Amino acid sequence: MSERKIRTFPKLWVSPAEAVFSIAGILFLIGTVNVFSASFVLGGQLFQNSYFFVIRHLISFSIGFFVMLVFAFTDYRKLQRGWLFLAIIMTVGLLVAVHVAGADANGARRWLSIAGFKFQPSEIAKLTAIMVTAAHLGAKLDRGRMITLYSLPLFVTLIFGVFVLKQPDMGTAAVIVGISLMLYVLAGIPRRELYVLGMAGVGMTVYLVYAAAYRAERIWAWLDPWSYQQTTGYQTVQSLLAIGSGGFWGSGLGMGASKFHYLPEAHTDFAFAVLSQEMGFVGAVLVLLLFGALAWYGIQIASRAADGYGFMLATGITALIVGQAVGNIAMVSGVIPVTGVPLPFISFGGTSLIVNCAAIGLLISVGRRMTAKVFRPGERRFGSDRPRLKLVKRGPRPASV
Repeated sequence: MSERKIRTFPKLWVSPAEAVFSIAGILFLIGTVNVFSASFVLGGQLFQNSYFFVIRHLISFSIGFFVMLVFAFTDYRKLQRGWLFLAIIMTVGLLVAVHVAGADANGARRWLSIAGFKFQPSEIAKLTAIMVTAAHLGAKLDRGRMITLYSLPLFVTLIFGVFVLKQPDMGTAAVIVGISLMLYVLAGIPRRELYVLGMAGVGMTVYLVYAAAYRAERIWAWLDPWSYQQTTGYQTVQSLLAIGSGGFWGSGLGMGASKFHYLPEAHTDFAFAVLSQEMGFVGAVLVLLLFGALAWYGIQIASRAADGYGFMLATGITALIVGQAVGNIAMVSGVIPVTGVPLPFISFGGTSLIVNCAAIGLLISVGRRMTAKVFRPGERRFGSDRPRLKLVKRGPRPASV
């Protein structure tokens, strides 16, 4: 009997780490084209240079790419203890500096300016919070110890969230605290703490929404944007019009009308609306598929991490990038209220791009050291597949003669 040949399809990538690197690169290329298309009108009018924003975008990527390589070729397990303590001090210092000497823009104080370069410390706080939480929970998982919300990393994360909320930036504060809490839930907190967390979350959300008048207005505009199309709902209405006008194939690169001051923040928070208008349904689905693939390979890396820290770190980074993407696309599509969360690698934003590149580097670092065995808490410690030492109960010692 002749053997039947089985047709196999070639793999696109050798490993999940290589897949993450490639997908992030593709998203960056799409984002660069979109940033230029969405901003060349604004750049020409404000700075007499149509390439102003895309040049700054490329400069930020150059810095981010270098940071990504440093993290990718560094053992993520070395970024614990002393390094994380320094990261906490630096992040708190930057968040305090924003309130003291930050730059005001659109009624918010979120940026620091050093030597002509503006950056957002809140973006750095996102990654710092994930690393601190992952280091704490990972050690607990490796040792099989009980996990509780009443711990120092959550307290540090809440401090980050309060400082960011005061800027004010409720969307970013929700991302910082939300991902940290998600990691706690995933690690396994007691059921009573889970109930308390749910009730506290609902109560805090209602309070924060109605504590500021503009937030309540955004909720009403989200429920019925067409009734507020000249005021609070203007961005949502223009975004929906831009997405709908793209059709299946789009109007063509650079041909979208929304960039001509119809859609505010067209190159930043609402970049996906411009992309959908010019690249159509095909371009929008391509971006969604790329983020879906990034989530898939991120989960593969997390599930085969060498230790608890790697598991929690990869999970948090995947949730950060893909979660922000889902939130931004939902916001631009009118599914959720306007929050100001950028679309990773697609929206213009120097600090966001650098931090996302650093996050991808950490994810690659975890992926380069992953094992073939699925991670299960308590089975291994710090990447070692050797069984734990067990105490052997000895019998009574013989009496001495």
